[in-house]
Amino acid sequence: MRYFFILGTNPTLSLAELTAVFNHGQFSLIQKNIAILETNEEIKANIIKKIGGTVKFGLIHGEPASIAVKDILKSATSFAKPEKSDSKFNFGISYYGKSKINLKVLGMEFKKLLKESGINSRWVISREPTLSSVVVEQNKLVTDKGVEIVIIEFNKKLLLGKTLAVQPFKELSFRDYGRPARDDYSGMLPPKLAQIMINLAGADLGAAILDPFCGSGTIITEAALMGYKKITGSDISDRALGDTKNNLAWVQSNFKLEALNFKLFHSDAAQISKHIAPNSIDFIITEPYLGPQRGNTPINKIKTELEKLYSESLREFKKILKPGGKIVMIWPVFQGKLSTFIYPNIDGYKIIGSIPANLKKNIFLKITNRDSIIYGRDGQKVWREIVILEK
Repeated sequence: MRYFFILGTNPTLSLAELTAVFNHGQFSLIQKNIAILETNEEIKANIIKKIGGTVKFGLIHGEPASIAVKDILKSATSFAKPEKSDSKFNFGISYYGKSKINLKVLGMEFKKLLKESGINSRWVISREPTLSSVVVEQNKLVTDKGVEIVIIEFNKKLLLGKTLAVQPFKELSFRDYGRPARDDYSGMLPPKLAQIMINLAGADLGAAILDPFCGSGTIITEAALMGYKKITGSDISDRALGDTKNNLAWVQSNFKLEALNFKLFHSDAAQISKHIAPNSIDFIITEPYLGPQRGNTPINKIKTELEKLYSESLREFKKILKPGGKIVMIWPVFQGKLSTFIYPNIDGYKIIGSIPANLKKNIFLKITNRDSIIYGRDGQKVWREIVILEK
């Protein structure tokens, strides 16, 4: 089976997450934001709720003989027609390619074929050649009442598929902006990025996970929603711990979770071994303090302070991590005329790349010299560098 994945705004990070989650097949990146997975295992639609970097994904059903409308129609009718004809059926078409395909003719011909089969249909269109996840979801194109036909151009060939699921943008927005405790001043980790970080760790659901800079608890709440059972959080701020407790209670109530098994305690990350047994944690997943988000504090001063904080914390983490344990951690990248990176002391660790070796030379990927991935958007003062360390 072949599956397509439409990647998010940071394709490198999205692909890294996918290769960590689906380690049972072979990935290829065929366009800047499209990955193909060949696997013998079936992928269920609900996995989309646990992968933060994918906009939509689906199953490839065939390769039309040419880009002619008649050949595309022949291939599409094999999988895109509804099983029942007793209700109105919505369909949409997304084309990811550069060759000229007359989508208007294709849509009208498909509608005509449906009508000949006794199916009353509505063609969902957009100003762009591809439908957004919002349009797909709102028009029920991933239910039994609709379909999104996806056409992908690659190596002068077409791949034709059907979308199985789109990113649950409403849920993600609700978890981000609806939660009761937010700290906009210190900066908020987006739930999508928290999911990606958790997935990059490659932890099984029984692993012991720690966030020693838990803040308002985004990593902890996302881990709970993903089904992890042994979650621990700590922070030097009593307010942060209170925010985490409130957000956990809110998530448990709104998403009908069973009783959560988590521990929260007050601690300086640089002294955390006083509270946690040696060699007892499988994974540390965390976004520490990244420096002032506002103001004009000199970057060199912030850099020195953060390198000291991170170096001391990493030295402590080494005491509580199991042998071979991993850390997925964010370090800041300060934006100016040049990007300023930080360099904590990582003695006792090695940096683990998150992109498989066979994909690293792909022209669409952006990986730093130290095998990490940068996450940010234009206009942000501080970008995030996602680093994976192994003890």
